[in-house]
Amino acid sequence: MTARTVVSPAVWADALAAHELPAMDLPAGPLVVVVAHPDDETLGAAGYLATTHAAGTDVRLVVATDGEAAFPGLDSAGRAALARARRAELDDALRGLGLHDVDVTWLGLPDSGLQQRRDELADAVRPLLDGAATVLTPWADDPHPDHAAVGAAAAAVAPVTAACWAFPVWVCVWGTPGEVPVPWERAARHDLDADAAARKRTAIAAFTSQVGAAPDGGPPVLAPDVLAHFDSGVELFLRAPRRAGAPAARFADLYATRDGDPWDTRTSWYERRKRAVALACLPRERYRSAAEPGCGTGELTRELAHRCDAVHASDFAPAAVVAARAAVDGAGHVTVAEAALPEVAALPAGIDLAVLSEVLYYLSAADLDATLDRLADAVVPGGDVLVVHWRGWPEEAPHDARAVRARFDADDRYTPVVEHVDDGFALHVHRRR
Repeated sequence: MTARTVVSPAVWADALAAHELPAMDLPAGPLVVVVAHPDDETLGAAGYLATTHAAGTDVRLVVATDGEAAFPGLDSAGRAALARARRAELDDALRGLGLHDVDVTWLGLPDSGLQQRRDELADAVRPLLDGAATVLTPWADDPHPDHAAVGAAAAAVAPVTAACWAFPVWVCVWGTPGEVPVPWERAARHDLDADAAARKRTAIAAFTSQVGAAPDGGPPVLAPDVLAHFDSGVELFLRAPRRAGAPAARFADLYATRDGDPWDTRTSWYERRKRAVALACLPRERYRSAAEPGCGTGELTRELAHRCDAVHASDFAPAAVVAARAAVDGAGHVTVAEAALPEVAALPAGIDLAVLSEVLYYLSAADLDATLDRLADAVVPGGDVLVVHWRGWPEEAPHDARAVRARFDADDRYTPVVEHVDDGFALHVHRRR
C-alpha cells in the first residue's frame, strides 16, 4: 500500500468519547465474518469475536484473499510463500484469541484485485452466508479497495434476515473524524477489558510478516504508530443497512407463520401498550379522515375506527389485508386495500390523519423520500402524522427509528407536536404546516 500520514489515535479516542455509543450487541445466531485479508478481522474486531465465541455463538470466518500482495515487489515465488505464511499466521492468531475451532473458508481470490472480481466475489460469498444472523465485514467506505469490495459484496448478497455490520480498518489510521463521514447515528462500540486487550495484542503479533520489516528492509505494513490504533481498548462497529426496501416475499413468509400474526399483535403486551399510547398521543379527540398504510392485522385499525369518521387502511401483504378486513368486519366507514407506499392508494388526498406504525423504516431511501412527499400532498394543512417505530433495527430495514425521525425533523413541511420515547418504541406526531 502507498505510504500515508498516520493520524494520532488520540483524535479518534476523543471522537469516540464525544459520542454516547451503545454497546455492540452479541448476535442472536451464527456470525459470519467476511474479510479481504488474513488479519483484517484481528485488527478490527478481535475482541468482539472472542467475546461472541466465548458466549457460545457459532462464528465462521471467510477470507477472500491470502494477502499475498502486501509487498508488491515480490516475484511469484515470493508471493506464494507469503500466502502460505499468512494462512499460518491467521491460525496462530485465532488460537491466541481462543478461536481455534472457528471454521475458516479461504476463497483464494487475488489480493488487491477484488474490485475487478466483484461478481465472482459475491457469487462465492452468497452461499456461505446462509443461516447467518449477523454478517460482519470491513467497512465498505474503508479506503483500501479490497475492504470496500468485500464490504459491498457481502452486504449485497446477505440474507434479508441477517443484520449487516462493518468495522473500519485503515480509515481511522489515515483520516481524522473531521475528514471521514462516520455515520455515528448507526455506530456501536465494544470495550475490551485488560485480558481481552492483551489477547488482541498477542494475536496481532502473530502476523509476523506484517509487523516485521518488509522483505526489502523497508518499514512494516503494521508499524508501531499504526498498531497503536488497534490497541485503544475499543472496537468501533457501523451498521451497514440494506439499500433496497424490505422485499414483499419476506412479509409473505412472516404472515405464513404463527397463525398469521408474526408479531403477536393481538396478544403481546408490547403491541397492546403501543396501541394504547399511540391513541392517547393523538392530539385531537376525533378526525374526519385517516389513512393507515402498513396496517398489518388491523388491530390498530379497529381502534382508530372509534376516533375517525373514515379510515382508509392498507398493506402490501395480501395476508395482512385479509386479516385486517376480518378485524374491522362490520365497520362500514373503514376500508382495507392492498397498496404499498408511496402509492396514492395508501395515502389518499384530503386526510387529516396519517398513522404509520412500524412501517417507514422498511422503505428504500427513494421510497421514503417519495412517501414524505406524498404525505405532504395527502395530509391537509393542520392535519397530523403519527409515526411509531420499534427502537431496535429490523434486519430487513434500510433505516432505523432515529433515521426516520431525522427526516421529519429536517423537513419544514412538518412541525413536531408530540413526542414519546421509551425503551421499547419511539412515537412522534408531526403536524402538516
